[in-house]
Amino acid sequence: MKNYSISGIRNNPSTKKATALKFIVLLGVVSLFADVTYEGARSINGPYLALLGASATTVGFVAGLGELIGHSLRLVSGYICDRIGRYWAITLFGYTLNMLAVPALALAGRWEIAAMLMITERIGKAIRTPARDAMLSHATREIGRGKGFGLHEALDQIGAVLGPLTVAGVLYFKKGYEAGYIVLLVPAIMAICVLVTAWWLYPQPRNLEVDQHKLETKGFPKKFWLYLIAVALIAAGYADFPLIAYHFKKVSTVPDTWIPLFYAIAMGVDAIAALFFGYLFDRNGVSILIFASLFSLLFAPLVFLGNFSVAIIGVTLWGVGMGAQESIMRAAVAEMVPIARRGTGYGIFNTGYGICWFLGSALMGILYDFSLTFLIAFSVVTQLASAPLLLLVRKSALKGQKEEVL
Repeated sequence: MKNYSISGIRNNPSTKKATALKFIVLLGVVSLFADVTYEGARSINGPYLALLGASATTVGFVAGLGELIGHSLRLVSGYICDRIGRYWAITLFGYTLNMLAVPALALAGRWEIAAMLMITERIGKAIRTPARDAMLSHATREIGRGKGFGLHEALDQIGAVLGPLTVAGVLYFKKGYEAGYIVLLVPAIMAICVLVTAWWLYPQPRNLEVDQHKLETKGFPKKFWLYLIAVALIAAGYADFPLIAYHFKKVSTVPDTWIPLFYAIAMGVDAIAALFFGYLFDRNGVSILIFASLFSLLFAPLVFLGNFSVAIIGVTLWGVGMGAQESIMRAAVAEMVPIARRGTGYGIFNTGYGICWFLGSALMGILYDFSLTFLIAFSVVTQLASAPLLLLVRKSALKGQKEEVL
């Protein structure tokens, strides 16, 4: 088994970036196949539950519960990662649970079993995400946090586009939902195989971060908590695509056949934006997140009030915001958290982000039935409120002062 030791990397400076880049690409390919699998499944989970006899209330409850559990468990998973140090073992277990739950849906037979498998898939993702991001952060130090996480997100979103398109192709040929889930077994197996390969080649990813500045603290710096609150506000004000799609369907702004294509457009823009903003993050720091947030918050009035052409612009801006969130936000955490507590840091970050996303989405669903104006105002104002906090984080980073730990 290859072992990229710190001394070996230091003795070969010309290979440091190449080695780190290969590890990032490998994990990116894992995420690509994983997204083909579970994003493909999520594109038909709702209709499949309905076909098995579940009510609309049940469909909404299962989707919401899965996201809530999936994000909340990341806090526990991240803490365990740091405590036992078995990042690869936890990542492998989480991905295996995450991947195999999807094709198993073809054998469900009852909506209760299908719902359990859908929640299991979210639990698997919760288990592996903090450990994977912690390992990924070690490699991004060498090539740039923003570029590293941006590249990973771009590959991830390619899978998010291919997954729904794959399932749509199966349904187009009238093979049924069960066949769609069975087809997704192929990318699921590919994801696990590439992951095992990455583990074999890089058994100690922490060695990739050759300049390890150890910071022993009993907690996290103040700027981390300010950053978490700012990101939570952005998440709370960001409308979930199912709500946007529901609006398109209800008011007939966008034809049914175009709605999944709008989602594919958003995911494609997400991938490009992740690379672009990742590059800018390495040059300008967290201030670029302020720009990205202010730019993308305009999506709400465009998608909820605009016609077909305006809605395309709105969805594009929505994709820009998602690309920034999935790349820059993770990159910034790695700069704020001590290396020995990266798993816990990412666990706290993902949990806070996910819970606020869930609560914001639920509130916007209620506001939609009450007033579109109130929904748009909530979305814009909540995201705008993150800017002052991000400015404080930027100021702290620029000063480089030692911060009081909470």
